[in-house]
Amino acid sequence: MGRISYINASPVYYGLDHGLTPDWLTLVTDVPAALNQQITAGDIDISPISAAYYAMHHTELLLLPDFSISCHGPVMSVICAANFPLDELTGKTVMFSRESATGAAFLKMIFARRGVVPDFRVGSAGDINAIPKDVDAVMVIGDAALTQPWKQRFSYCFDLGQIWYEMMHLPFVFAVWVVRRSYAAAHPKRVAQARDLLVASRKAGYANLEAVIAAGQAKLGLDRQVVAAYYDRLYCDLDPLKIKAMTCFFDALYQQKMLSSPAEIAFFT
Repeated sequence: MGRISYINASPVYYGLDHGLTPDWLTLVTDVPAALNQQITAGDIDISPISAAYYAMHHTELLLLPDFSISCHGPVMSVICAANFPLDELTGKTVMFSRESATGAAFLKMIFARRGVVPDFRVGSAGDINAIPKDVDAVMVIGDAALTQPWKQRFSYCFDLGQIWYEMMHLPFVFAVWVVRRSYAAAHPKRVAQARDLLVASRKAGYANLEAVIAAGQAKLGLDRQVVAAYYDRLYCDLDPLKIKAMTCFFDALYQQKMLSSPAEIAFFT
């Protein structure tokens, strides 16, 4: 089973980190883009992945019910730091983090809707000091978005969760938990056991949220108030409104020709 290396998924894995992991389960920790590749390569069987990556590979994957990383407004950890307003980035260099498919797809969709045509580049955005000087805007996700002083280097910091909410008045789903269809067909009972473990683990996480916050503080070196505010903005469920929002996002990606076919939302049952 994969797990995201950022603190955003910590509530879901708290129980597994504190005694619930059985002998048959191995956890593989990595950034979303790496987990994306590993799930379709068959290196892992169940994992959180970028929602956009699910849309690109929906025929190979099934969603686990009621699990996501979502927001309803500002999310703090998915930003576009820029030296110009978004509408003034035509012809300017915009660099995407290598670590996310959803954030990159979403930002490209925003530019397409606004008629903005930047010069896109892919690079590492984990260290603000390593961003090339000719980069006019950069999309950053995860812990780096929370810890690096982006406002010192760039004039604007746009929160993509907030932009989506202003556009659609809906939540935004950044990541989902999936299982490979082939694995689910061969091992349905094991997948059901894994999902039950995730349910119990998440329940333990929210029952011990102060401990989750403290662990986030220790990892990132941030004030408690910042980490607590971050978890206040994150949701780890996948209710009908979030499913609707995800459907709208996938439809928009298809309309912008960023998907070759409409994405079907299908769950493991």
